[in-house]
Amino acid sequence: MICDKIGLTDTRILQPKKNSLLKLAVFVPREHAEKVRAAMFTAGAGNIGNYSECSFNTTGEGTFKGSDATNPFVGEKNQQHKEVETRIEVILPTYAKQEVVKAMIKAHPYEEVAYDLYSIENAWPTIGSGMVGQLAENEDEKSFLARIKKVFGAGIIRHTALLGKPVKTAAVCGGSGCFLLNAAIGAGADVFITADFKYHDFFDAEGKTVVADIGHFESERFTVDLIAGFLKENFNTFAVRLSEVETNPVKYL
Repeated sequence: MICDKIGLTDTRILQPKKNSLLKLAVFVPREHAEKVRAAMFTAGAGNIGNYSECSFNTTGEGTFKGSDATNPFVGEKNQQHKEVETRIEVILPTYAKQEVVKAMIKAHPYEEVAYDLYSIENAWPTIGSGMVGQLAENEDEKSFLARIKKVFGAGIIRHTALLGKPVKTAAVCGGSGCFLLNAAIGAGADVFITADFKYHDFFDAEGKTVVADIGHFESERFTVDLIAGFLKENFNTFAVRLSEVETNPVKYL
């Protein structure tokens, strides 16, 4: 929402979230692989960035021998059976693990499903903290900050020393974004818009970006519009009313 309000395009997550993805590998009789893949995709697996239904598949030979207590899908009890199987590998978010595994087992023909779950260190590029993007045209630093102040209704903007160069790339984070300063610098942001910077935190910019602290409430003031838009899109018979109560405890003289 902040990016939209200030006209940033080509936006991406400033600090993608880590430790939030898993890899699932399951072994399926070759002729049943498509059904199992489809079930996992429907349950939330196989999404990488803007691509969906992503998987990697290899063919091999599986062996097993069922006891008297089994009811094997193929083969005979107490005899080793060899089956041509497909190993299907998919990526899934950790929160979808239960649903994906449940769907995979339901679609799988075997009585006992062999599968592996791996924790992976890949960052999730579409989930995380802050954003960074580009302005359509370069903008003078003072003009940019004045525009930001007006857009967000900020009583004042606390900022580091101006760098004397035009603003093209901007990083943003609603609320307390001090922890993203290094990420903003690494992303080449000319300005980092956020809030709640302490005195000594401003020094950490080291002349590599302009920190623009617009105020905590001000940086989050359009969150209500974001939620309202989500509600209207998903509940088209739901009447949405926005509160007009001012809750910012910080006042400016």
